[in-house]
Amino acid sequence: MDMAQLQPIYIEALVGPGASRHPPRILVLHGSLRERSFSRLLSEEATRLLRWYGCEVKAFDPRGLPLPDAETPEHPKVQELRDLATWSEGMVWVSPERHGAMTGIMKAQIDWLPLSLGGVRPTQGKTLALMQVSGGSQSFNAVNQMRILGRWMRMLTIPNQSSVPKAFTEFDDDDRMRASPLYLRVVDVCEELVKFTWLTRDRSRYLTDRYSERVESAEAVSQRVNQGNH
Repeated sequence: MDMAQLQPIYIEALVGPGASRHPPRILVLHGSLRERSFSRLLSEEATRLLRWYGCEVKAFDPRGLPLPDAETPEHPKVQELRDLATWSEGMVWVSPERHGAMTGIMKAQIDWLPLSLGGVRPTQGKTLALMQVSGGSQSFNAVNQMRILGRWMRMLTIPNQSSVPKAFTEFDDDDRMRASPLYLRVVDVCEELVKFTWLTRDRSRYLTDRYSERVESAEAVSQRVNQGNH
């Protein structure tokens, strides 16, 4: 790392008076169950960087998570994932590319996150960063797919993203990512995620307030009041 260029986040440029000052809460997901999973190793590199930038980071281990609808939402691993999603203010999704797409392990985690949970939307308005690893040449299929899902989950997906080709050559025997332009992009993604999280987390409720939903809510209240007058 070039410590002269690795700069702390200038929070005052991103938030206003009275803004929350607790460390940004980031959830990291990876999409492989392999013993030496390069998506997990990349997610661990992101975790180190995010903590350096002052974030509180938690990672979800997908081992033991059932397939969507194979169990009830009360399953302990499903509850753990949903609790972490509710706790978080931003997320990092890291998937291998398999058959030109994200893995089923990655998709299963996303599918277990509902748009609404007990009146709370566990993903809406939260920031999202995307990364992928590939066994061959560089590709962006997985991150592009996850970007679509992030939009569907009503998340604020940051512009930057990371794709690591031939991932088996990019990590050393200590499971650390080698210095390279690919690593520089990982730093870029983490830095940008932290900036966007500081910028939007106290404003996410207003940013995601929708006219159509306000109208629908007003109609629901009107129907309830009118029913009481009959």
